[in-house]
Amino acid sequence: MRAIDARRHKREGYAELLRSLLWRLRRLALVAWDAAAWTLALVAGAVLRYEVDLGQIDVVGLRWTIVVALAAQLVIGTLLQLYRGRHYIGTVDDAINVSAAIALTGVVLFGVNLLPAATWVPRSVPLIAILIALMLAVSARLAVRRYRERSSRPDLRSSQRVIIFGAGNEGQQLVRSMLSGPRSGYLPVALLDDDPGLRRRRVSGVPVRGTRADIGAVAGTTRADLLIIAHRQADGGVMRAVARAATDAGLGVKVLPSLPELLRPWVGISDLRDLDIADLLGRRPVEIDLAASAGYLAGRRILVTGAGGSIGSELCRQIHRFGPAELLMLDRDESALHATQLSIHGTALLDSPNIILADIRDSAAIASIFMHRRPDVVFHAAALKHLPILERYPEEAWKSNVLGTHNVLEAAKLAEVDRFVNISTDKAANPTSVLGRSKRIGERLVANAAMEVSGTYLSVRFGNVLGSRGSVLTTFAEQLATGVPITVTHPDVTRFFMTIPEAVHLVLYAAAIGRPGEALVLDMGSPVRIADVARQMMDIAGRSTEIVYTGLREGEKLHEELFGEHEIDDRPIHPSVSHVEVPRLEPLRAVQRAQSVGVERAMVTLTCTAGGAETDQHSVGQIAARAARSGWLHA
Repeated sequence: MRAIDARRHKREGYAELLRSLLWRLRRLALVAWDAAAWTLALVAGAVLRYEVDLGQIDVVGLRWTIVVALAAQLVIGTLLQLYRGRHYIGTVDDAINVSAAIALTGVVLFGVNLLPAATWVPRSVPLIAILIALMLAVSARLAVRRYRERSSRPDLRSSQRVIIFGAGNEGQQLVRSMLSGPRSGYLPVALLDDDPGLRRRRVSGVPVRGTRADIGAVAGTTRADLLIIAHRQADGGVMRAVARAATDAGLGVKVLPSLPELLRPWVGISDLRDLDIADLLGRRPVEIDLAASAGYLAGRRILVTGAGGSIGSELCRQIHRFGPAELLMLDRDESALHATQLSIHGTALLDSPNIILADIRDSAAIASIFMHRRPDVVFHAAALKHLPILERYPEEAWKSNVLGTHNVLEAAKLAEVDRFVNISTDKAANPTSVLGRSKRIGERLVANAAMEVSGTYLSVRFGNVLGSRGSVLTTFAEQLATGVPITVTHPDVTRFFMTIPEAVHLVLYAAAIGRPGEALVLDMGSPVRIADVARQMMDIAGRSTEIVYTGLREGEKLHEELFGEHEIDDRPIHPSVSHVEVPRLEPLRAVQRAQSVGVERAMVTLTCTAGGAETDQHSVGQIAARAARSGWLHA
């Protein structure tokens, strides 16, 4: 074994010696080339000075000039580390270094030639030689760089041929990244851009060959396999048009992430990802500087209810990055807690004290947990959220979304929680469904609690979350996968959409900028037709199926809203975040009213606006009547 190790170390020593020898030879080759460049330059300068009359050249003087030039170039080049590999050969830095060495050498030559005893050549010869030597030295280095780039390009036979849409800074970086290594797997064959000023330009030899209208023609002439959208500011309309043209041309489609997703300004092939539905929905995610605003999380005890849900689990993952003293994850679903813990820590034994199995409907248990663990910040994400089933079982919405929120608020007040953020929904604006009304009541309960504590208690309201559990996207994806028709309620139904990370960014940002009692609403751009989303998903999946319209369900709106009838869109801090006042609702007064005048009128009171106007008394009365029959008001 020792003999084998000795032989291996010996081989490694020989290899290292060979690498060192080759490095020195390359450096000596540079010294030799620069010496040759000066020799040729001075000879050429003398020949040009005497207009090719060689008999007038002082050969001895020219020899001495060459000797001085070579000595000066060697000394100056050594001082500037020109031959020690300070810069990669052929780069801008290397060219600047070479230019400085040659210019200084020329100055030395010119100065020596001014001495009375050393007037070997006319004074113009060193000046002419500087330009010739510079051209020869730099061109040789550029030739080396060009050779290396050519030899390191992706293999023509095994690489995907790529068209890049976007010839700006991102597209140029992407081209260079693809051409930087033989194993990149991508060979750029053309650039496209809608800016006519970029037409006929080249990036590392790759031409700009047109606009998005030329995708089909360019794909045919270049035999491309893939189109990459490297235009990170493109809106949804451009994304849809480019993606459709690429798909029609038989090209695959990939995109670069947005700057907030990437967290750095430069791009490379490792950043590419497949096109997804979020890219086609017509809006870019709102940029929020979490690093500057989420300092309240570091070193604090944070509790998240509903930690196993789509929003709750992403909240936990992002909060974990800010270094809280303790992250308490509470949910009634043990499997969901297992998945969340696994996604954060890579293990999920469910035996750590920060995993809490409890139901927010259990007021005693919630109060005990809060008093024992004493969280500083609470994110309340636990809720029932599926509109159709809550229309059938409104008492369940009451127990979780109303009484559960009340239980968490009361426990937070007892534990003197500093910040409390309630996760609401756009369905709470002018509510017409059980879900919307229950979440509106939750907002009002939070507004009431905010007036009774010294901390900041508020709500955050947003629309449909892409990719959340049970969302329209997961439903459409499952229907596409199984080949059954996609079901849409109405041809014209629209909804607001946002991504899970964007929703969570808003929640974390709200706790930093929100004022007590209000609801924060994200500017979600224009609403999107659900039927269009279904068609775009079919385009991305590369398959089609029938769209069946089932009709709007009870309590469902044709067009969702972000603001209630009497709410004012006020944006005092962030241009994309609105602050909405929410009227208070006292739970004790509501219970007393139910006892004195009946449950039905009490439920109407719970959904009143700030001015006392009642909203849809008949529908609320139906909920209240069912509640009274079930006896769940006092659960």
